[in-house]
Amino acid sequence: MTDFIQLGVRKGINHTLKSLGIHTPTPIQEKTIPSVLQGHDVIAQAQTGTGKTLAFVLPVLEKVDVNNPDTQALILTPTRELAHQITKEIKKLKENIDDLNVLAVYGGQDVESQLKKLKGAQHIVVATPGRLLDHVRRGTIDLSTISMLVIDEADQMLLMGFLPDIDTITAETFSSRQTMLFSATIPDQIHALAKKYMKEPKYIEIKEKQVTVDTINHYAVETTDRRKEGTMIHLIKEQNPYLAIIFCRTKARVQKLTEVLKQQGVECEALHGDIPQSKRNRAMKWFREAKLQYLVATDVAARGLDVEGVTHVYNYDIPQDLETYIHRTGRTGRASGTGEAYTLYAPRDVDFLHMIEKGIGTPIEKIVFKGVSIPDRDDYEEERQKNILKARKEKARKKEFPNKNFKR
Repeated sequence: MTDFIQLGVRKGINHTLKSLGIHTPTPIQEKTIPSVLQGHDVIAQAQTGTGKTLAFVLPVLEKVDVNNPDTQALILTPTRELAHQITKEIKKLKENIDDLNVLAVYGGQDVESQLKKLKGAQHIVVATPGRLLDHVRRGTIDLSTISMLVIDEADQMLLMGFLPDIDTITAETFSSRQTMLFSATIPDQIHALAKKYMKEPKYIEIKEKQVTVDTINHYAVETTDRRKEGTMIHLIKEQNPYLAIIFCRTKARVQKLTEVLKQQGVECEALHGDIPQSKRNRAMKWFREAKLQYLVATDVAARGLDVEGVTHVYNYDIPQDLETYIHRTGRTGRASGTGEAYTLYAPRDVDFLHMIEKGIGTPIEKIVFKGVSIPDRDDYEEERQKNILKARKEKARKKEFPNKNFKR
């Protein structure tokens, strides 16, 4: 059985991995790490939950020279949460590497604080494209020193419209850099990007479609649009999961469902692009510490999140493609654990359900809850108006008495 030392990972990092409970490399790590350490450009295709992050983080840590103060590695990610998560992983793994610095650069942070940190030695930068380009245009980061470029979740970068930004960012680096591209799928546009910027890349594909099916129990819950909220409330109150993520299609639907669940006494927080970064970070912290039981999220906000102990995933809105379904349900049943995935569907969603079943290669058990009550919209609206009025009064009192600490 291959271990990390055999792949070329130093003893100090291997010791840290063991202390984190990581003893054996996954297939994507086993195939990717040696190629990266040998200096090859790499295109790695593997689904979520297969260990892609360590596949590029470990060789990057091996190759960074801490005696050189320049920024040597740039890791691009589509979302703030993923940038934060990767940075957190690197900070855990650098325990036995003296003087190595890593900085997360993404929107929602204080720009002045970032500027100050960028003036110091930052060997590794983990960034979202938008905020990084802002620093490039300000002249506060020099990408000409980059020797390793990682593009993570490339297919999501494409879906979110980041490919022109990646093109601009890559053009700021020298052609001598080593480029690593990681993606669940490789569409034509990604192939074109690779052809333009990569040198005879090694292509690595890990086919693990069953990773989602084997560790997760899948269920489809038939409902109607009018009864969807009631069905969701019935499910979570009946099952009372340890930690659960509820996926909605849009920001507006996330916000609406969060308000409805809170009105029903469900402790939950919303996670989408319009939520201030400080609130998103706080919600994720509470969720990771199991102080918060439910996250209601969009796909973009939850992309790449790896939270230990998620027992349930609920698709409030049915995914309209297989990759989204695999991504969502892959938030549970991780690290050899088991999980449950429930997808709510109305009669008009049946074609999407059949597409998902065909894609994962197995029928999904169907469930119907008859007699589910519909939340009283009048009661909900009355409660909502009370909360608005209460907030306005509190704001007015604080404005009139700014130094007074009101306690209820």
